[in-house]
Amino acid sequence: MRIFDPHIHMTSRTTNDYEAMYAAGVRALVEPSFWLGQPRTNVGSYLDYFDALTGWERFRASQFGIRHHCALALNPKEANDPRCREVLAELPRFLRRESVVAIGETGYDSMTPEEDEVLEAHLALAIEHGLSVIVHTPHRDKKHGTRRTLEVIAHSGIAPELVVLDHLNEVTIEMVKESGAWMGFSIYPDTKMDPHRMVALLQGYGTERVLVNSAADWGRSDPLLTAKTGAAMLDAGFAPDDVDTVLWRNPVDFFAQSGRLDLSPLPGFDLATAPETFSGNSILRGGADVATPVPEGAAR
Repeated sequence: MRIFDPHIHMTSRTTNDYEAMYAAGVRALVEPSFWLGQPRTNVGSYLDYFDALTGWERFRASQFGIRHHCALALNPKEANDPRCREVLAELPRFLRRESVVAIGETGYDSMTPEEDEVLEAHLALAIEHGLSVIVHTPHRDKKHGTRRTLEVIAHSGIAPELVVLDHLNEVTIEMVKESGAWMGFSIYPDTKMDPHRMVALLQGYGTERVLVNSAADWGRSDPLLTAKTGAAMLDAGFAPDDVDTVLWRNPVDFFAQSGRLDLSPLPGFDLATAPETFSGNSILRGGADVATPVPEGAAR
């Protein structure tokens, strides 16, 4: 099973997660910008974050054999914070970086006028830079929020095939399918969507324009839920080719629209050979000295 996770927040994950993902078949991913769990207090913290997504995190993933791409945006929650709004003026210079394959996450959190303005600004930037867009649908009043999102997308003039509406469910899938946009589903242990509900939706609506992701943020989440969804599809009678469509070919088709997708194989992590460094950091701790005996009574 080969897997391209189209929406996963690896900044929140450990190197053990990278190893487990590689073992499960993950070979590529897209990490969208998101809220860190507490407010950013200035634009500079956002700029450092964008640098990390296009630099350090890409390097870290490569050491484990996974191609890391990203999407950049002012996230919906912080669209309401005047301390962060100025990042929109800085965004264009980051959108030119080679690993940026989309704009996102943008969309709605609380359905405010400020969120309207920021979503419209992101869609305009996507048109200008020839990028696709990852849109966050709100957790509250999702049906109304999704309908409002589709109205803004239609008004912007962006081609619907360049947009994925994420965090969808049984209530919102049909309206998005009818719009021509892509349908995104975040698989979580307790919330949003689970593998068996996802299988039922695939049985009812088909595999076309469907993206399945693990999101895997700092909350209760699981970066292997894409693989578990693939296994649930096979158990339900889907063919291996159907699984490959949903977990690989669909995200490849969506993000390849940027012209920047790099899916060339990586060798993966090998403790026997020290990897190159990024800003002096190799991600190794100890290297060849790992097995050096520690004197009795010494702190470990």
